Amino acid sequence: MASQGRDNVLNSLERHFTNRVEEYGASHGAVDWGSTFRQQLAFRQMLRILENPATAEIAQGFSLLDYGCGYGALLPYLKQRGFNFGAYTGYDMVVAMIDSARNTFSEIADSTFTTDEPNLTPVDYVIGSGLISLRLDNEAAAWGEHVLRMLDRLWSLSAKGLAFNSLTSYSDTDKMRADLYYPDPRMLFDYCKTHFSKQVALLHDYGVYEFTILVRREP
Repeated sequence: MASQGRDNVLNSLERHFTNRVEEYGASHGAVDWGSTFRQQLAFRQMLRILENPATAEIAQGFSLLDYGCGYGALLPYLKQRGFNFGAYTGYDMVVAMIDSARNTFSEIADSTFTTDEPNLTPVDYVIGSGLISLRLDNEAAAWGEHVLRMLDRLWSLSAKGLAFNSLTSYSDTDKMRADLYYPDPRMLFDYCKTHFSKQVALLHDYGVYEFTILVRREP
């Protein structure tokens, strides 16, 4: 995708989410989740990246990047459920989102919020919640290129693992919206398997028209 095309995609998303956070404040509506339950259901699936699939042990003292953190809802979720992280970084390109996150969660220790994408540095785990589902009026081809470019970037920032979610092509046709992106989960599974790691899990069994992919670095 040409630079101008990338800029158009990002600018349209930035305008959309700036309007959303100004309208809804620090709530699930600001990041286009239908309910807090749905938002936290997604968190629960993606945080399975912290579990060792062979031993069921949960990572301790890890660093985590919440890429596209919105108003920072993942941070209190981690704290309330007892995840022992060493450092949390929330990144979002929308200044109003980061301002909201800082105002709401500034008292939580070992946490940082930033809009400075070029200076992000690798961490143990990267979480990308809801990053690729909202296509708006961007052309399908441009959006598909944007998605793969973003996944490449997320993988480059993860030392141990990456988790992200998406709407699914297996959704009911009559309920699909033109402004949303419904990729074939097999395509993104294959992309991660062939470009990132052999250790890839596809979760498509938690009762909604969505899937989560977990990618772990090979030992």
